[in-house]
Amino acid sequence: MQEQYRTVAREGAHETEINRSRFLCSLAPVATEAEAQDFVARIRREHPTASHNCFAYVVGADAAVQKASDDGEPGGTAGVPMLQMLLRREVRYTAAVVTRYYGGVKLGAGGLIRAYGGTVGEALDTLGTVVRRRFRLATVLVDHQRAGKLENDLRGAGRAVREVRYAAESVAIEVGLPDADVDAFRGWLADATAGTAALELGGEAYGEA
Repeated sequence: MQEQYRTVAREGAHETEINRSRFLCSLAPVATEAEAQDFVARIRREHPTASHNCFAYVVGADAAVQKASDDGEPGGTAGVPMLQMLLRREVRYTAAVVTRYYGGVKLGAGGLIRAYGGTVGEALDTLGTVVRRRFRLATVLVDHQRAGKLENDLRGAGRAVREVRYAAESVAIEVGLPDADVDAFRGWLADATAGTAALELGGEAYGEA
């Protein structure tokens, strides 16, 4: 698995005008290819009178799924440069749609490539990106008496506390740990709880860095 990936911080849009044509780039974080396709379809519905609604998306921390469409623009002048911009910026789990309203001036192949790719780059700059790192999910089981202080200590130490579940016998605190920190965390946990807490390791997930 990839140690980390970058994705767009939030859904949003950025518009620019080039030789009287309006280029509106809509970006969204997407978890699956189906979500990416739904986002593309939604933007197309929102702009039914646009000259073109070109798209590109990358799904998977390793960029396993990559799709692009020129939507009627000359082949390779829209979707591909959009996709290349996402890949160049190492952006994953992201869908981009560039809606063009033609302004009457032809841009030529080179101009279109710069316009579509550049608009995606500007939108990424405007909306911002976040880094998500790979974590090992770990559950700490601790008694009720120590749970509150332990949760505070975990947060104070910068640990990614994902969930806290209260049960009759104990409290389960789920945290995300870099694999390299697991052994050190075991030692810290033993010291913090006088050896009374148990640690159960689970699967892997990605979370904000």
